[in-house]
Amino acid sequence: MKTHKIKRLGLLLALVVPAGTVSAEPHPQSAPDAGQPVQPLHAAGHPPIDCPLAKHGIHPTDLHPFMDTEKYIAFLERPDRAKWQKPDEIVAALGLAGSETVVDVGAGSGYFSFRLARALPTGTVIATDIQPEMVRHMHHKAMSEGIQNLRAVLGDTADPGVPPTADLVFVCDVLHHVPNQSVWLGKLASQMKTGARLALVEFKQGKLPQGPPERLKLSRAKQLKLAKDAGLVLDEEKPKLLPYQTFMVFRKP
Repeated sequence: MKTHKIKRLGLLLALVVPAGTVSAEPHPQSAPDAGQPVQPLHAAGHPPIDCPLAKHGIHPTDLHPFMDTEKYIAFLERPDRAKWQKPDEIVAALGLAGSETVVDVGAGSGYFSFRLARALPTGTVIATDIQPEMVRHMHHKAMSEGIQNLRAVLGDTADPGVPPTADLVFVCDVLHHVPNQSVWLGKLASQMKTGARLALVEFKQGKLPQGPPERLKLSRAKQLKLAKDAGLVLDEEKPKLLPYQTFMVFRKP
């Protein structure tokens, strides 16, 4: 068990070290001669690892411990969540053709991202999150499971970072965490192309067995106003799909 954990740690560290750099001292038997430069791994026929965190200069030692991160991921991925979150039903309700570019903003552990990726055989999922640990997790999972149409990206609290190619922006249980919701949603809408859709999932008001504190919840009326002020129009709503959450899809005219 200990050997397995060490190997896993080594792989994860490799994923967050910039391509072409050396992450540890070379083994004495394989050390280069004095004065000779150390060659990057990809120079020997190994492709460089496109690490989403290394691009931002984030080092593994700056991240939370694996144990703490794994506990949070386990909470997000807990089996009973599917009973009320209904992730497969939500993905089906989006009516994806399979070739779209979908941006999952605030993706967390990739709970929806990987399901969206399966629904897009010729499309792409861009999964963003402001927590480097979540980006590391999604990046590692995509690489280890050979999921080639999912790209994990480190997000920015002030910038949704929606590329102009996005056909659908998916935001689930995120908006109530945003400090300045009108500004943030306005920026998100401005980044969307004409005809693109925004799927918004938020917890309903009232006493519920799941969800954030009541003071953080967004009423349906407020969500509609925020979307309208951002220049979006309601395209579709499924009020009975989820027991504890609203599900609305907006479109940029």
